[in-house]
Amino acid sequence: MSWFYAFDLFGVAVFAITGALMAGRKSMDLFGVLVIAIVTSLGGGTLRDVILGRHPVSWIGNDLYILVASLAAVGTVLWVRFTQPINERGLLIADAVGLAVFTVLGTQVALAHEVPVSAAVIMGVMTGVAGGVMRDIICNEIPLIFHREIYATACIAGALIYIALERINLVTDLASAIAMAAVLAIRLAAIRWHLELPRFHLLDREPRDPDQ
Repeated sequence: MSWFYAFDLFGVAVFAITGALMAGRKSMDLFGVLVIAIVTSLGGGTLRDVILGRHPVSWIGNDLYILVASLAAVGTVLWVRFTQPINERGLLIADAVGLAVFTVLGTQVALAHEVPVSAAVIMGVMTGVAGGVMRDIICNEIPLIFHREIYATACIAGALIYIALERINLVTDLASAIAMAAVLAIRLAAIRWHLELPRFHLLDREPRDPDQ
């Protein structure tokens, strides 16, 4: 098992945990927990593969992805029920690692299909964040990437860095490590200092009386 494959499975497990926690906050049954966990952990990669015409989709060709996501979800339920809630900060850090891995992996897959740079960046970001967006929409929440600390922006930076390093023929493993480190550093900095993009506030204003 390669280190990158191991990190990929780690990312699946982490995102499955976040999905299970969201399902728990919505008081779903065990089946609902499993569905939300699997959608969160595999949704981004599935959407990427479908758009790129990559068949079979990654988890269809490898049972280990579904198994890891399911075990992580069930383990989360048991841990929270019989011990104590999972530390939120620790989960955010683990989520950042998963985000970094999925972003670079998605970018690599896109480049292997010889798509333009813009499409490769989009596929990288999609792999990292789409599962979480699906989770939040199903759970009737505003997606995290639209109202919290810098998230998708870190993915964009990481994807661009990987593409730039790949274009100068840097060794793939080293380029991957640098790009993942960039995503991780940006995301952790955003968590630590609550960095956000400027928000757009549309204020309701009463129409002015023309006679005044």
